[in-house]
Amino acid sequence: MSGLVTGDAVVLGLQPARLPSRALALLIDLVVVWAAYLLITLGLAVATASLDEAAVAAVSIASFLLVLVGAPIAVETLSHGRSLGKLAVGLRVVRDDGGPIRFRHALVRGAMGVVEILMTFGVVACVASLVSERGRRLGDVFAGTLVVRERIPAARALAVPPPPPWLVGRFAGIDLSAVPEALWLEIRQYLTRARELDPVVGRQLAERLADELVARTGTPPPAGVPADAYLAGVVAERQARDARRAFAPGVGAGLPGGGLSGVGLQGVGVSSPVLPPVVAPPVVAPPVVAPPVVASPVGSSPGGEPAAGSGARPTGFAPPA
Repeated sequence: MSGLVTGDAVVLGLQPARLPSRALALLIDLVVVWAAYLLITLGLAVATASLDEAAVAAVSIASFLLVLVGAPIAVETLSHGRSLGKLAVGLRVVRDDGGPIRFRHALVRGAMGVVEILMTFGVVACVASLVSERGRRLGDVFAGTLVVRERIPAARALAVPPPPPWLVGRFAGIDLSAVPEALWLEIRQYLTRARELDPVVGRQLAERLADELVARTGTPPPAGVPADAYLAGVVAERQARDARRAFAPGVGAGLPGGGLSGVGLQGVGVSSPVLPPVVAPPVVAPPVVAPPVVASPVGSSPGGEPAAGSGARPTGFAPPA
């Protein structure tokens, strides 16, 4: 790791790129740029065949500056420090404080690159990179930049701390499609180094990152939620969505940012199976049993009335004649 520190005396976990990897990235960039320059030169030679020598010389100088100088500056500015060669090797140009570069940084690097790379065939750049402790060439020194490695072993990557338990699942419907990778990188670096920062400086940095995240997502933090907890909750939601896309492809593709609703989800976010309806057995009515017929005692009259003076109660039964 580098000895790169911030204004708060916090060591950043950035690994500077060394000369072999930088030379390979530069070789790829030079091959692409020179191939484009030759094609453009041939096209201009055909197009300017009828012009005089002064016009041809002016067009040649303009094409040289635009293709060999302006194009690398524009690519580094738009890609935030990743040219085609650096992208292939896994490198990135960052500021001395670890932030993304701007146009002025790319402009100084490109202007110095004409002298130390194009005019001297890279000899000055190689010597400066070998002498520098962090492998910087003269363009990096004057621009205040550093070329670092983006692809590092997984064991060296610091884990992002989890959000508070009461924030888990609160951002299931947030739209993360407009958040750039550069902002995710800044948020992850802050969360992994938050405990090492001064409390006041760390709170200010968290509020700035939270404001940028709200501007990209349109979802402000809930009332009473601090900025650092809000950042941790949103990062945890993005990691959960990445895990769901990895382990359950196609699930939840219709929700904002490719997420799920968060209702009844466990583990990687696979929804619970739908149980079949329970069918109740038919209710069978018990058979109706008629009450037994009790024979009336002797002495009843044929019409079912009790005999005179017998004192017996009527039973409704007539004995046979």
